Amino acid sequence: MSAAAHGRGPAIAAGFVFAALWGGSTYYLFANGNEDWFTAVLVMLIFGIALSGLAWLLTRGAAAPAIEVKRPALESGAVLAYLAIVYAVLFLGYGMTWARSIAEPQTQEVVVLALKLAVHVVLPALLLLALGARIAPLLQAGLSGRKFWRTLIVLGLIILGLLAVISPSLRNIAATGAGIEVLAWAAPATMLWMSLEAGLTEEFLFRGVLQPRLGAFLRSGVAGVFITSILFGVAHAPGLFFRGGPEVDGWSTDPLQVIAYTIAVLAPMGLLFGLIYARTKSLLLVVLLHALVDVLPNMSEFISIWA
Repeated sequence: MSAAAHGRGPAIAAGFVFAALWGGSTYYLFANGNEDWFTAVLVMLIFGIALSGLAWLLTRGAAAPAIEVKRPALESGAVLAYLAIVYAVLFLGYGMTWARSIAEPQTQEVVVLALKLAVHVVLPALLLLALGARIAPLLQAGLSGRKFWRTLIVLGLIILGLLAVISPSLRNIAATGAGIEVLAWAAPATMLWMSLEAGLTEEFLFRGVLQPRLGAFLRSGVAGVFITSILFGVAHAPGLFFRGGPEVDGWSTDPLQVIAYTIAVLAPMGLLFGLIYARTKSLLLVVLLHALVDVLPNMSEFISIWA
């Protein structure tokens, strides 16, 4: 049996799992009168289907070397245990609650960034080194031979355009009263901050560390993309539930609704990033695209804190 045929079964099974969890989560929101079910459908159509399909076309011919995973069961098991104990309980449960309790906004933001970098990047890297895995392959930029620039430019412009139209980001930025002289430094500074706080942290852990190991364990890179996308969504649930509020999208007093929201709305985005990383192995590319998703929605808050 060929390698492709051998991996087809796990890929199909993982695809069904993804579809069932996403569909079930979206229906749960709908059945409970939560209007976020429409957001979930919109995000799936845009990010999970349209942009993922476009990303597949843009990355055709990308010459990306495989990431070697010597002990798939041990490494994937260790990373999942890390996510369940250190990440979900210690970081999301206690660490972020403490960090967000810091009153001074600028100090809080610096502490949160440092904590995220430690938990998403430094500690997982040390874990892999302890398991005998190499870190260097996870840090590939892939600027040539990976369809890097055309993928970044085309998808980046589409993402920014979509967010400018369908989100209140531009109105929120205008409401800050920031002039051209402030926006001139705040826009690139927000992009840099989001590249570190959201892009590097989440993409290194989920796409760089977890996805290749799950793919190796399941013997299918496609299966690794699907399962990692679900875990990427679920990982946002504890923080949203414990530190959200009525003004925060997706928050609810029902923890199942919060989990359903994170799967229904965030897993399709994970699918897009996972597909791009699987085809290019470029951490920098998914970091920058992830940051572009967050830069406009977070710019008004960045201005209010740092300007």
